[in-house]
Amino acid sequence: MPTPDAVANLLLDFYDRLPSSIAACVDDPEPVREVSGFSPGFLLPEPDADMARFLSAATARWQPLGAYGEHRLTLLDLTGNPGTGTTKTFASLLIVARAVEYIRRYGEPITIFSPTSANKGVALRDAVLRAVDAGLVEPEQLRTVILAPRSCQAKLRSSRLSTDPALRALNPLLLYTGPEPEEVKAIGRVFADKYAADLKAAGQNLWYSLDLNNYLVADTARAFFEHQADPVTGPRLHAHAVSSAFGLLGYHRGREILEKNDPDAGPRPASLLVQHLGTPDMVLNLRTGDFGRAGLPAYEQDGGLYRQTADPRFPQVTYDPDEVLDPTFYTHRPATSPAMNAIIERFGGDGVVVSLAECVRRYPELRRLLDGTGCALPADFRELREWSLVMALTGVMNAVDRGLADPWRDVVVHGSGCYAAAGYRPLETEAMTEVENVEDVAAVVCR
Repeated sequence: MPTPDAVANLLLDFYDRLPSSIAACVDDPEPVREVSGFSPGFLLPEPDADMARFLSAATARWQPLGAYGEHRLTLLDLTGNPGTGTTKTFASLLIVARAVEYIRRYGEPITIFSPTSANKGVALRDAVLRAVDAGLVEPEQLRTVILAPRSCQAKLRSSRLSTDPALRALNPLLLYTGPEPEEVKAIGRVFADKYAADLKAAGQNLWYSLDLNNYLVADTARAFFEHQADPVTGPRLHAHAVSSAFGLLGYHRGREILEKNDPDAGPRPASLLVQHLGTPDMVLNLRTGDFGRAGLPAYEQDGGLYRQTADPRFPQVTYDPDEVLDPTFYTHRPATSPAMNAIIERFGGDGVVVSLAECVRRYPELRRLLDGTGCALPADFRELREWSLVMALTGVMNAVDRGLADPWRDVVVHGSGCYAAAGYRPLETEAMTEVENVEDVAAVVCR
């Protein structure tokens, strides 16, 4: 009998479980109040009416998609917040909730600083605005500063943080103009180390929020929701388009909690990492133990396309072996690879790299598959701005067709991101400040 659709608020519905998730992810939930390495801690506000309003965007849907070959497909739709269109909503809401609790306890303002490829920054800005609108904080008490590469500019969104002059000044968005998008992380780290004391002297706690534990906690709720909607009873594969695989790592941490507390948790699902040719590092490391691109198969040009048949885990056809399908997936040599490799070694799984040509070939089929879900695709794939879900489904279908998914007839696809140009207003030019280096960042944030 098919599993019916199920809907949950991943944070409100499982709020009573979050302390267990926090305990499983961090050694000490108390704040770190030193200037260097400031953190508000992991204490959360009471779930009163204002908090419920603030967390109302944290919705997820469990939705059967039918079958592909002999495999049952289910969509775990994590894109329900129209302000973001991605799974970054959940962690960002918890990050801001923790900041709110600290501000209430100590009366000290916080500036959340985050490098991002785009989606994380959009979600943090959305969460900060939601906290202000819900009356949890005053605008001067909680700010966010986002540093994003120019290559991801088209993904940045307009909101009242960009159209209201006062909120725009409090919450600057910085656009890095250098050639390497991932350099935003290094610039952000140096800025935080060098200028946190200056901001503290001016009355602001600077929270550099780019830490794995800040994201793991929220993603544990994916496992709780799955157990409520469609408990695991046999072999199951979870597929996810990944850059660093924070979402899958959080899901598996949630499974650990379930398995300790529920004898009926069922067997642990396997994992399928889906990446693109621009940054296939996690799949390369999983298969070869190394991040080097020497692990890629050799492509030969054929009629304007490039082809290979030596390795089923990599695209059989591509427009360019070095293409960047989606700039959101920009992480090289992710520090999370060893942990994800260990999980796959123990519980099963694999990795698949997809190309734009493969996604485009599948696109009409994917449109039909997703019709009627919250992840409906635009008719023209050129209007798509976030390719995560299309990548994940393409990776699953390729894995099925190539025999890589044979042990798992039950496949859950994490819908971690899906949005099109018509779904949001691009960020206004006047709301962006171009920067080239750490001192440019300081000139904006510390003025």
